[in-house]
Amino acid sequence: MRIERRGEGDPEVAIVGGIHGDEPCGPAAVERLLAEEYTYERPTLFVVANEAAIAEDVRYLEEDLNRAFPGDHDGETHESRLAAELGDLLAGCETLSLHSTQSYERAFAIVKDVDDFARGVCPRLSVDAVVDAGSFDRGRLFTVAPRTIEVECGFQGSPEAADNATQIGREFLAATGAIDEEPETVATELPVYELDRSIAKSAASEYEVFASNFERVEAGESFATAGDDPLEAAEPFYPVLMSAYGYDELFGFAANYCGTLP
Repeated sequence: MRIERRGEGDPEVAIVGGIHGDEPCGPAAVERLLAEEYTYERPTLFVVANEAAIAEDVRYLEEDLNRAFPGDHDGETHESRLAAELGDLLAGCETLSLHSTQSYERAFAIVKDVDDFARGVCPRLSVDAVVDAGSFDRGRLFTVAPRTIEVECGFQGSPEAADNATQIGREFLAATGAIDEEPETVATELPVYELDRSIAKSAASEYEVFASNFERVEAGESFATAGDDPLEAAEPFYPVLMSAYGYDELFGFAANYCGTLP
């Protein structure tokens, strides 16, 4: 794990990339932000987390790091031990965790709760939406750093995702007061969704998704296929992280619309 510090004192703010080793936008953003010269008003950490998985260009070596928290310093997997170390490092920090996805070309935020921290920061980031993880927060970085905002920055491996991650990193530093700059983005009506349930895949040789993330699927509408079998919505929902091959056993998630921020 690579750790860089800026500012004086115990860390209060953190930006983390490389939770997943095959999502290069976060490490790229960390490198770019470190190269920029800011005067830090709050002590800040920059972390590239799972360097071993990055070196192999895989999501993880033995266990999904973002399902392994709080981890165990004596754990059996590389990611369990890394999760414990990362939890110690980030305790008490206001944290931005940078990710990418196969399901959506632009950026959106995921939070543990839509609390005062999320309400204060998310509208100042260049994101299309905020997703409340609901009961799907187990094992994620939220477990050890509750004031975390995860951002899916765009398509995995794309230069646009790296650019988005860098811009959102700058905005997060400004929004948390880590640097003395005014954020460029202040959204007035940022839509909020809450994850309700996962949508499982049945075994098939190929998959296809027709639904678009954050666009309402009506009851009875066909939104995906597994082989020759169509999937139809039993009730209306909003797709989140919905893709054909982003997850091994899931298409993604069904969410409910909850209103807007602020």
